[in-house]
Amino acid sequence: MNSEATPGRERLIEQFKADGLTVMFGNPGTVEQGFLDAVDAAADFQYVLALQETVAAGIADGYARATGGAALLQLHSGVGLGNGIGMLYQSLRGHTPLVVVAGDAGVRYDAMDAQMASDLVAMAKPVTKYATRVTDPRSVLRTIRRAVKIALTPPRGPVFVALPMDVLDELNSEPVLPATVPLTDVAPSPASVGRAAELLASAERPVVLVGDGVSLSGAQAELVAVAELLGADVYEVDSSEVNIAASHPLRRGQTGHMFGPHSKELVGEADGVLIVGTYVFPEVFPELENPFRPGAKVVHIDLNAYEIAKNHPVDLGLAADPRQALRALAGVLEQRLTPARRAAAAARLDVRTRERARAARQAAPDEDTPMAVFLRTLAERTRGDLIVFDEALTTSPLVTRYLPPERPGDYHLTRGGSLGVGFPGAVGAKLARPDRLVVGFAGDGGSMYTYQALWTAVRHGIDAKFVVCNNRKYRLLDDNIAQYWRERDIAEHPFPGSFDLSRPEIDFAGLARALGADGTRVEKPDEAAAAVDRMLAHPGPFLVDVQI
Repeated sequence: MNSEATPGRERLIEQFKADGLTVMFGNPGTVEQGFLDAVDAAADFQYVLALQETVAAGIADGYARATGGAALLQLHSGVGLGNGIGMLYQSLRGHTPLVVVAGDAGVRYDAMDAQMASDLVAMAKPVTKYATRVTDPRSVLRTIRRAVKIALTPPRGPVFVALPMDVLDELNSEPVLPATVPLTDVAPSPASVGRAAELLASAERPVVLVGDGVSLSGAQAELVAVAELLGADVYEVDSSEVNIAASHPLRRGQTGHMFGPHSKELVGEADGVLIVGTYVFPEVFPELENPFRPGAKVVHIDLNAYEIAKNHPVDLGLAADPRQALRALAGVLEQRLTPARRAAAAARLDVRTRERARAARQAAPDEDTPMAVFLRTLAERTRGDLIVFDEALTTSPLVTRYLPPERPGDYHLTRGGSLGVGFPGAVGAKLARPDRLVVGFAGDGGSMYTYQALWTAVRHGIDAKFVVCNNRKYRLLDDNIAQYWRERDIAEHPFPGSFDLSRPEIDFAGLARALGADGTRVEKPDEAAAAVDRMLAHPGPFLVDVQI
């Protein structure tokens, strides 16, 4: 609130603090040096140093996901922003509210086209929700408040503000005020809820498709209530948080993320479809035709109106908060479902419950592989009380078999398609939740994108744990090209050599030690339990390289 003029670089820090942004992740550069000098002198403000901008962006993403709020990321001009763009795409697709700032030499130098000059706003626009550059020293804090508001307003996402050095050097007398984020817990009208109930109540093969809008709204209980009233299978679409407990009998897993025909196969027989907090469908190679059967009634609920009917028509679209909408929908269904419909829904739930119990009884014996033994031991030692940051990719089904995503906040899955979020994400999550055990899983290929995250964890005393799922290859590419061959009737042949990571062999535990952490390697099943115990007992960042 102080109107006495101070340098913009100092006032900017006060604005960040007013918005609760007291931790900044980044990598320094010359054009930000005055600002970073002020950061170093600021009280109650922490700078978390990463060795490369991709790592800083990944840590910030994990921190925001674990806190449920915004995170502050500093990048260095065009070269640093360029390094961070891949990870910012991950945040854009995952709706992570990052407030990203980057410096440039100054407005006075714009005409010179000098070293490191670049159009930062144009670079940032494709991977952010909002991008701008401050050119007037009287609007620095105003612009930051606008950016914070946009980042935190659904659909959430990263925002970018370029901050020229000369603008931050000028005296600034703007008031320091917290940003105003509009409340979006809006409920749909009774008439629209009644229409939704009418469309869904008579379905004999209902399906619910959910995404992270459910988690953001805190609508897990309301989702379960509606699914059980309808007796509807629940599939997660573009989902990376816990939107429904893995153990719930109606949860049927994820739809495809790579090939549209897989998703179409799952939903093609549904005669009533409820979509909540996601878009359909997010595959890399999507189904171009409408995947829903002719005559199927489709209701789509989301705060992000852009996603409603974006790719396929719906019968009713509700731009509303998922929690409010689902709660209202459950109330109307309670009143309108006939005894026969209730009985049919209960029967469908009973079938899924008995199927789940039968599958548990008939489950294949536990695997005696190093990774299976490691995960089983970790589950036993922790009783599942940990936060998992999962970039295991092809090993993810095994990870979630032993460490199933049950409670909101206990599981974060990679999203967006760019590799390298697993280890920095775990660092950010542990910084946000220092009271919890956090374990990041990454493939050997993905881990090498951002391995420097271990150094940051050591430097700042962030006691995260890391697991390399080491199959010596980009295994997902093997799986995807095999599908490509099948679709085109191409005979199987050796996988491209560019997918192989076995030569030369990477010493992941040695790399961890070189970065100041510690680590060990598991090659045989009988080595796994000791590795788990050593990891859990170690007072600091620790890595386990598990051979697959």
